[in-house]
Amino acid sequence: MKPSPIKKNKTSKQWMREHVNDPYVQLAQKEGYRSRAAYKLLEIDAKDHLLKPGTVVVDLGATPGGWSQVAAAKVGRNGKVIALDLLPLTPMAGVEFIQGDFRDDAVLKQLEELLHGKPVNLVISDMAPNISGVASADQARAMHLAELAMEFALEHLEREGSFLVKVFQGSGFEDFYKLMRSRFAKVVTRKPKASRDRSSELYLLGTGKLE
Repeated sequence: MKPSPIKKNKTSKQWMREHVNDPYVQLAQKEGYRSRAAYKLLEIDAKDHLLKPGTVVVDLGATPGGWSQVAAAKVGRNGKVIALDLLPLTPMAGVEFIQGDFRDDAVLKQLEELLHGKPVNLVISDMAPNISGVASADQARAMHLAELAMEFALEHLEREGSFLVKVFQGSGFEDFYKLMRSRFAKVVTRKPKASRDRSSELYLLGTGKLE
């Protein structure tokens, strides 16, 4: 059964009202961040100290660039931030951008060239699917994106590297969590204050990638 166009339009208008009045949206505009998501990464990093000077970071699904912006400021000139997305990204200081699917060989080749032989210390992913309104389908697509991000992280992270990924509680979450625990020395959940209360959104952080 397809969602009603009227219901979908009503939901879109409600989302827009919430978005405009969101204190984190307003704060992002005031402080010059590209998205409210920047505050999620800032809070997680304040707790877990992922972004140190010199860190090499790959940001999957980076557009509009809030997370890359935070990462670039934290890792400094001796670090490196490489952002990947299917959508274009407005250039920003300290961030190298590749447009394309991070699974494609051509994109991976560009990534390797930008790394100049440096190991990746941290992979971050704030990806989420376009919402269809069908909860089961949206959850399946969200978990699939998380799985793809983890495959990339396991392939490219240095040993002991870290992986931060957005997930949604629901079908497939427990299996994904268990899989992460088998591939990283430590896995913790994070629910930043900037995540909306009614959202099932969570972040999983895996540290100490195992062989």
